[in-house]
Amino acid sequence: MENIEKRELGRSGLTTAPLAFGGNIFGWTVDEKRSFELLDAFSAAGFDLIDTADAYSNWVPGNKGGESETIIGNWVKTRGNRDRVIIATKVGAGQGKDRRDLSKEHIIRSAEDSLRRLQTDHIDLYQSHWDDNVTPVDETLEAYSRLVKDGKVRAIGASNLSAERLLESLASSKTNGFPAYQTLQPLYNLYDREQYETEFEKICLENSIGVISYYSLASGFLSGKYRSESDLDKSPRGTGVARYLDERGKRILSELDEAASKYETTPASIAIAWLIARTSITAPIASATTVEQLDSLIAATRLKLSEESISRLNDASSYEITASKTSE
Repeated sequence: MENIEKRELGRSGLTTAPLAFGGNIFGWTVDEKRSFELLDAFSAAGFDLIDTADAYSNWVPGNKGGESETIIGNWVKTRGNRDRVIIATKVGAGQGKDRRDLSKEHIIRSAEDSLRRLQTDHIDLYQSHWDDNVTPVDETLEAYSRLVKDGKVRAIGASNLSAERLLESLASSKTNGFPAYQTLQPLYNLYDREQYETEFEKICLENSIGVISYYSLASGFLSGKYRSESDLDKSPRGTGVARYLDERGKRILSELDEAASKYETTPASIAIAWLIARTSITAPIASATTVEQLDSLIAATRLKLSEESISRLNDASSYEITASKTSE
């Protein structure tokens, strides 16, 4: 195992390798046996951050949510490696498919449920999954404050909050002495750039908030697996890729192919390396259903893209070009 650069998650004191494993596939596209194989390979390569949520994977027929946490908990227990992994989970999406809830009562109860499934006495990073837009941020943060004081949560983060609610939350933490969000988990990749870069990046940099981006490969599109409509039935995630198959998406794939050839690697590795190279990004989240796919992601952490390569990828994925064409 080679030495891997560690990065701090905000100002939490938690440090992680610059790649997180996305646990939304556990109990969905991979069963427990395969999940263990993937987590073993991820850990053996020196990586430690595993991201999940209490709602994963409630969209699968027969599932009720919590399946991913249960698998991770079983893995940690059988491997005896709790002190060597950073477990990040989320609350707020609820166990029902459409119920969002960040009330104090729901957070406290859900934390206990997550701890039980994860078979641990603490959650390293507990994140607000979806904002319910009803609960005052003070109430949400008060719940987190109690969990931190009780030693059940080490640090807190946010995902899918609006920029306004994020700023309101940071102000509340400062005013009331509550724990502050140390991380943000936004949708961000070479294709989905605009919202994060225009609304959130400045806030994160100014407040030393660590960023763990999700859909880092745009649901697999940036791996180059989907290049036409006929490719969409290749996996259960294919239907979510259709919107990327436009002129800009194809331009991005073309530049990824060029860079992959130059660095003798895969388009997926280049796409992840581009994220890792961005100053505001701490650790992109990505999933793999095979060890071979995982190797491609791990390879990305060893890539040092040149300024020219980053510039070419920036140009190919520029949303400003698309916006100017639309306004003409």
